[in-house]
Amino acid sequence: MAVTVRIPTTMRPLSGGAKQVELAPGTLADVIEALEAAHPGFRDRLLDDDGGLRKFVNVFVDDDDVRYLDGLDTKVDDGLTVSIIPAVAGG
Repeated sequence: MAVTVRIPTTMRPLSGGAKQVELAPGTLADVIEALEAAHPGFRDRLLDDDGGLRKFVNVFVDDDDVRYLDGLDTKVDDGLTVSIIPAVAGG
């Protein structure tokens, strides 16, 4: 099996327009590296200069925010879904 990564509309140009991609399981860091290898540009959009998740991008493994799990070390097993959700601000 594989991990499904849901790509938000604003990042779909990086994935060739794909709404979701299938990648090998591992840690979230592994999944991001595989996403970068398959579709260059994702690492810069998801990670800051220190290698941590950007503040204005939320990442969920199934329904759990990885910031409340193990961050980039969160285990992403076969069959799980990673959702990338850019934060929305405004008033």
